[in-house]
Amino acid sequence: MSQNNIRTVLEGNPVVPVVKIQSLDEVVPLVTALQENNINCIEITLRTDCAIDALKLAKECSNDSFSVGVGTVVNTKQLAQVIEADVDFIVLPGLNDELVDALKDVSIPFLPGVVTPSEMMQCLSLGWDTLKFFPANIAGGLSALKTYSQVFSQIKFCPTGGISKGNYPEYLALDNVISVGGSWIQKDLNL
Repeated sequence: MSQNNIRTVLEGNPVVPVVKIQSLDEVVPLVTALQENNINCIEITLRTDCAIDALKLAKECSNDSFSVGVGTVVNTKQLAQVIEADVDFIVLPGLNDELVDALKDVSIPFLPGVVTPSEMMQCLSLGWDTLKFFPANIAGGLSALKTYSQVFSQIKFCPTGGISKGNYPEYLALDNVISVGGSWIQKDLNL
């Protein structure tokens, strides 16, 4: 039931570095450092003017086993841009009707963002069972995910928001967590 093979991407990457690229000069050193540390993916957020170019550069400078994803996709214009950039996966902080319609035709693995049971039920009705739980830290964190495992046993989550070097192992220990996303990795690499 998992949409567009997103579980395949996440199963191989229990920790997804979520990064905001301020300058294209950051891309090659960051991707190189991630690969040297056996981290084989990156989620570049669409929070800067150079994000689309950063995605393209990351694709050019990474090896074949490295997945370049994009985060913070909030509308169909951005969705079209990242599809054109040939990203390996797409992460959305939430959903709206326009994006739901557009995602039905997308062959790139994607991870829709949810926080409420109603949103989870909507995703399940669409056949989407692998979801971003965001923002985890203010939406109940570990306690909420433990509860959701009882109610939505078929869903696997990738929590982001407030995930840190100190708490990510607790999240990964939950049966319904497939991976976590966090920004601490970039800081740990001193880049």
